Amino acid sequence: MTLQGRNKNKEISAALFKKIAPLLPVVVASAKGGRPRVSDEMALNGILFVLRTGILWEELPQELGLGSGMTCWRRLRDWQAAGVWHRLHLLLLDELRGAGKLDFSRASMDAASVASPRGADTPAPTRRTGASSAASATSSRTAKASR
Repeated sequence: MTLQGRNKNKEISAALFKKIAPLLPVVVASAKGGRPRVSDEMALNGILFVLRTGILWEELPQELGLGSGMTCWRRLRDWQAAGVWHRLHLLLLDELRGAGKLDFSRASMDAASVASPRGADTPAPTRRTGASSAASATSSRTAKASR
């Protein structure tokens, strides 16, 4: 299995990784030793490969040299907890804005992406108009409910 015409096992360019690398948390090697850590660049390529192809994490092919699926999944989890993706998003937006390539002419947003303000005025409660003498379509006062 190959990455279909890409440089050997690369999903992202070296230039893009140079922008991402400062955002990644620094990890100190354990004094206990152990297996050598997969590079952040290879783990990122593994994460992107899984997300792009839709395969299960545990099915990440070892032949690609991107680390195990579990390693890539842990890196994704740790980087999410460290805020890496949010900071990367802001960095790339700033770059696009600086290059004049950020176009909001077709943008939309909703409450899923933008928090609604707290403490906003609420409308007054609806006034009651009194008891209705009309029969209910769903229940009747005279009919016995069946169980």
